[in-house]
Amino acid sequence: MLRSALILGLLGLVGPFAIDMYLPAMPAIAASYGASETAVQATITAYFIAFGLGQLFYGPWADQAGRKLPIMVGLVLFVVASFGAAFAPTMAALTGWRALQGLGGAVLMVVPRAIIRDQYTGTQATRLMAMLMLVISISPMLAPLAGSAVMALADWRGIFVTLGVLAIAALALTALAQPETLPVKRRVRINPRNLWRGAKVLLSDPIFMGLTFIGGFAMGSFFVFIAFAPFVYTGQYGLGPTGFSLAFAVNAVGFFSASQLAGWLGERWGMRSLVRRGVAGFVFFSAAIFLTALATDPGLYLVMAGLFCANACLGVVVPTVMVVALDDHGDIAGLASSLGGTLQMVAGGLSIALAGPFFDGTVTPMLGAIAACGLVAALLTLVLLRPRPVAEPSV
Repeated sequence: MLRSALILGLLGLVGPFAIDMYLPAMPAIAASYGASETAVQATITAYFIAFGLGQLFYGPWADQAGRKLPIMVGLVLFVVASFGAAFAPTMAALTGWRALQGLGGAVLMVVPRAIIRDQYTGTQATRLMAMLMLVISISPMLAPLAGSAVMALADWRGIFVTLGVLAIAALALTALAQPETLPVKRRVRINPRNLWRGAKVLLSDPIFMGLTFIGGFAMGSFFVFIAFAPFVYTGQYGLGPTGFSLAFAVNAVGFFSASQLAGWLGERWGMRSLVRRGVAGFVFFSAAIFLTALATDPGLYLVMAGLFCANACLGVVVPTVMVVALDDHGDIAGLASSLGGTLQMVAGGLSIALAGPFFDGTVTPMLGAIAACGLVAALLTLVLLRPRPVAEPSV
């Protein structure tokens, strides 16, 4: 189990590092190309959308071809895209390479979980999955600090070279040390007709789609923070790359720490009630800090405190909505998980794209976009997850 944990842990590092490691460099990237902040934020949108769409492809392919081949192909794409991004001559080229990077990185969201299911069950599987989730949870806090360290030695292009080297290490480890965990006799041929039939069931289910987009807009608010915070924290509040990385880590702590409590709170309150309470808390804190920003400059520490509380509420919403969405689709849970993950990533990427034209480098538009995502999630929650009436006791 230790070897699997080490290999899957390294694979789990690659995706989050690709999202967050270059955040401290975003102002420098804009200056290097003479590009607008919106153009740099588009590189995140491109990554997220490609990352989401790629999940639809890798899951069925891994069931047909085995686990190792999709991982290695995805990592090769990621390596090529990382070095392409490092030497991209234009902003448009960088955006394209980031999309390819997201397409390659998507395999690392889907296949490692399948490898765990292939090898372990029960408490062993739970223990290994917890190790993997811990790596994924900690990575967004460490990645910006790692990016700041690279920038202290090189320019922003060195971050993408570092990501390429990290992916090469993961590729070598997969090829040499990770066994194939899906025997040929258990492989399933891709059947487009069955996939389309299952997709139609999911797309026509208002509960599944509504819950998916509650999670999507909840994640979208965090994606907006990822895209805008580098410019707000360095521009308006004067933080350097290291200072931004520390401030970002504080806000990320709220999200990922609270997510570890989602299971316990769900058992205590019920899953639907947990979603309602989490969304209500998120709307309250995000609206409060946004209204404060409309009235006055809230200051860096107040912004960080408000976002910490809002992101903590998101931490219990995001992992819970997909569990509830899958309740009625156990027979196609794999497809539902892939489709739900894709739609959530696309919703998050579109949130950045829609908010971009309103961003002026200050904190108020960022907080407004976050609050708007919360409002949409709240409206969906009110329509779909109303408290069920308590039945009258029979006499």
